[in-house]
Order: sequence, then C-alpha cells, then structure tokens
Amino acid sequence: MPRDKTESHERIIEAAKEEFLTCGYENASLRRIAGNAGITVSGLYKHFPNKEEMFASLVQPMLDEFMTLYRQKEQEENDAIVKIGSAAAFLNDDAVYVMQFIYDHFDEFKLLVCCSQGTRYEDYSHDLAKMEEESSLKFINALRDRGDYVPEFDGREFHLLVSSNVEAVLQPIRHDFSREEAIHYAQTINTFFSKGWKWLCGIE
Repeated sequence: MPRDKTESHERIIEAAKEEFLTCGYENASLRRIAGNAGITVSGLYKHFPNKEEMFASLVQPMLDEFMTLYRQKEQEENDAIVKIGSAAAFLNDDAVYVMQFIYDHFDEFKLLVCCSQGTRYEDYSHDLAKMEEESSLKFINALRDRGDYVPEFDGREFHLLVSSNVEAVLQPIRHDFSREEAIHYAQTINTFFSKGWKWLCGIE
C-alpha cells in the first residue's frame, strides 16, 4: 500500500473509532468520519466497502486474539481435569484474567458492548455467554467422564447463571470503570461466584 494511502487509512481508522464511540454505529456519520480524516466520503470507499466493514476492522482483530486466548485457556483447564478433577476450574482467577484483556483493549470492547447496535456484532454479549455455556458444559461432562460426581441441574437455570456471570464481567465497560476499579471488581466477581460454581461442580 502506498505511503499516502496508508496514512489516509490510519486517519480513517482513528476518525471512525471516535465517531462510533461517540455516536454508536447506527448514528455514526460517514460524512463526519471523512471530514475528520481529511478525505471525501467517496474516498472512504477506497478503503472500506461499507460502514459495517469499517466497524468490523476496529473490533475483529481483537476478537480473533481473544478467541485464541480463550481456547488456549479452555484447553489448559480441560487438561488439568485429568490430574486434579473439579479443582481445575478454580486454579485461576478467570474474571481477573478476562478483565485484564478487556482493559488492554478497552475501546474495542466499548465498541462491541455499547456501540454495535445495527451490526453483526450487536449480540456479542449473548454470543459470548453461549460460548461460555458450551465450554462449561464440556468441562462438566469431562468431569463426569472422569468419574467425578457432578450434581444434576436444570439446563435453563444453568444458562441463566452463565449469562449472569458473563454479563457481570462486562458491566465495568458499560459504567466506564477505571482499570484499577475493574480489576478490583473482577476479584469480587471471583469471590462471589466461586462458591456457587464449586457447589455446582460437586465441590463442598
């Protein structure tokens, strides 16, 4: 990519991020983005086919990175089941781990959680809860296959519990917590939910 086009692309990215964060996707103006980037509206289309792809360029790289880390941690926990069973779920402070990643990519998560209405990402929190539910069920089934006792539970209740846990982690984004406040809150989440998840996994 020629240097001038690279510089224009970087200006567009910064202008688009500011516009989406300020106005949300649906109310974002391509005219304002173009003006703040110092190009014409038609010039935007030399970089992005439409507004949604412009939004996607801001969040998808982070999502890809997050998914890689999520699957890596999922594998580590499942490997630990073989050695220590249910206790593997409580070796790490999951909420703190996730919160640190969120605050390393705060603008991108803010876009996803608060500004994505009208895009294919608008149900991200629900998609994340579904992914976490599937991962947790896989974990529980692995425990049962290992021979550990895990009490039976209502599937609908489990869905709501996982969803509430995921939503709890996302709340600092909605309320603009500082990093320090969010990490402290994540520690509180771990303490608050830990006893319930231990009970669910059959750990007294």
